Order: sequence, then structure tokens, then C-alpha cells
Amino acid sequence: MDHHLILRVVTQILVAPILLYGLYVQFHGDFGPGGGFQAGVIFAVGFILYGIVFGLRRLRSKFPDHVIHKLVALGVLIYAGTGVVNMALGGNFLDYNVLSPDPVQGQHWGIIAVELGVGVTVFGVMMAIYYAFAGRPPSLDDKDW
Repeated sequence: MDHHLILRVVTQILVAPILLYGLYVQFHGDFGPGGGFQAGVIFAVGFILYGIVFGLRRLRSKFPDHVIHKLVALGVLIYAGTGVVNMALGGNFLDYNVLSPDPVQGQHWGIIAVELGVGVTVFGVMMAIYYAFAGRPPSLDDKDW
């Protein structure tokens, strides 16, 4: 991989803005287009690009498989936990009005929590899919390209 200098430099430049844009989509999804699903995919794309250019082994050293699997479960727990908190406060499952004395503020907090859960889950699933496919033995050596 040492002979792919331009790809490595461009990837190092692009990964941070991709992740920053993913965070923007995540936290502004309730005001405009976007949200948890799109943000999770964008965030995963930044790491998948890193893994394609620098190798799966290097990416797995930063995000091991067990961390990815825990992120998937954490996202589902955030999503479901938001509904459970609503029920514990006397509302219906995912009825955000009970999260705050001001129903509009409760809706805002509930949507942010649910979208965060969706984003974390989608990021974890996308990374798990990438690990599954990229972990197969290659049919071509790097020098055959």
C-alpha cells in the first residue's frame, strides 16, 4: 500500500470533513432533511473509506468487531430506552410530550434521542457489513492492480 500516496493523502484530508458532515446531518435532521439513518451511513462512509485505503487491519485496530457489535446494540437501546422513559413518565411509547413540561421541547428532545439511536445503529450495521465483506480473502494481490 505504500505506492498509493495520493489516495492516502486525499483520504486523510477527506475523512474529517465527512465525519463532520455526518454529525451535522445527525444533529440538524430534525430541522431539515437528514437524521439518524443518513447520518449513520455518512459516518460509516468516512470509516469505510479509511478502511479501503489504509486496509481493514488498520481500521479494525481502531474499531474492533466487538465495539461495532456493541454500538449496534447501544443504538437499539437508545431508541427503545426513549420509549421506555416516555412510558415511565406516564405517556405512551415514543410519546415525547411527557419528556418536558413544554410539549414542544419534549418533542425536540425525543426526536434527538430517537435519531441518535437510529444513527448509532445504522453506523454499526454498515460497519459490520463492511467488515463481513472486506474480511474475505482477496482474489487479487495488491501488485496485480
